[in-house]
Amino acid sequence: MTIDSGTLTQPTVAELASRARAASRQLAKLPHELRNDALINIAEAIESDSAKILKANESDCRAAEPAVKAGKLSPAMFARLRVSQRGIGEMAARIRDVARLPDPLGRRLSATELDAGLVLYKESCPLGVVGIVFESRPDVVPQVASLGLKSGNAILLKGGAEAAQTNEILVEIWLESLRRSPSFPSDSIGLLHTRADVMDLLRLDRDVDLIIPRGSRELVRLVAQTSRIPVLGHGEGICHVYVDRAADLSKALRIVVDSKVQYPAACNAAETMLVHKDIARDFLPTIIAQLRDAGVEVRGCSATIALLGSLEVLPASQEDWATEYSDLILSVKIVADVGEAVAHIDRYGSRHTETIVTEDREVARRFMDEVDAAGVYHNASTRFADGFRYGLGAELGISTNKLHARGPVGLEGLTTYKYKLFGDGHIVAEYSSGERQFKHRPMA
Repeated sequence: MTIDSGTLTQPTVAELASRARAASRQLAKLPHELRNDALINIAEAIESDSAKILKANESDCRAAEPAVKAGKLSPAMFARLRVSQRGIGEMAARIRDVARLPDPLGRRLSATELDAGLVLYKESCPLGVVGIVFESRPDVVPQVASLGLKSGNAILLKGGAEAAQTNEILVEIWLESLRRSPSFPSDSIGLLHTRADVMDLLRLDRDVDLIIPRGSRELVRLVAQTSRIPVLGHGEGICHVYVDRAADLSKALRIVVDSKVQYPAACNAAETMLVHKDIARDFLPTIIAQLRDAGVEVRGCSATIALLGSLEVLPASQEDWATEYSDLILSVKIVADVGEAVAHIDRYGSRHTETIVTEDREVARRFMDEVDAAGVYHNASTRFADGFRYGLGAELGISTNKLHARGPVGLEGLTTYKYKLFGDGHIVAEYSSGERQFKHRPMA
């Protein structure tokens, strides 16, 4: 805060970003062991202050209930808002997981002898300042803050208004823990509060290096269209399970139910099931019964309706194939073969995560080679698309972009690289004139 005519005022977003830039330079110089020790201390502080977190979250949840009843906040978003004692334990565990990961900074990616005494190194380094704009989920705060600290990046956070008190207390706990170590700049993490703050943030391309939006398609689109800063994110998660004619149907039952039911609000939950026509008669009655028992509303194509009847399955509209439900709803389509399944995914998928259930290795190979998505699976639930499950410790989000980072984004997505050239009076003129020749010899 700054003092203005005797009144405490919040720093502007530009001031926060400028301070974060300075803090990022300090963070990048801190030893790996010191960064890890700080993470361990923060994990302990979050566990010790769990009562404060739960109290703040309960206030947020009570305040959000009218919005849920009025239809302004979806049940899926409300589920993401709520924090439990177990959830706090998972927050601390994810921070410790990040601490156990190798140091992402200063890694030598390549070394080339350009000429005698002229050596070029390529080394990893932090991005600098990363802005995270997210909705509802307070556990995003410790996830992204731990990845930021570990990778030497300063983090600016803007969570949804529905989680304001929970986010505030989590950042307070984080800062209080860092203050116990004078080596860590307190401006390495900052919390924004309003939508106007976000719009200001998106214009600060000199101080902020990357923006990561996590939330609805509308949020991601707004950020991407407004920002002067590179944006890494995904608009939606329209994920498919394709059950092939050569599928082991017992595996298919488990995979489909897990992909849809285990956590339907997640972006990696399945929204559409594609079923080969040759097994539809045997497979669909059983899987539909299991899904209905789990509370799933099923919407089917005309062939599915003809097979099962409209009492079992609601008619699917054209819009259903392009909808991320984030709820206990699944659309079902019968397809002729793997080619039609791939074509459907190519048309309606969001390039997030797709899976095939089959015992035919050639069909699996074709599906995995031809489907364009950040994650393509064989005989596994779409719900495995997650930074923690990939061994990344935590994740900043899941990217459906193809540049910089793709899929679950962990430490590597927060680093870039620089070239370091060491010479001994070398000048380009000697090479241009032909006096000297480049060797370009890779070094071990």
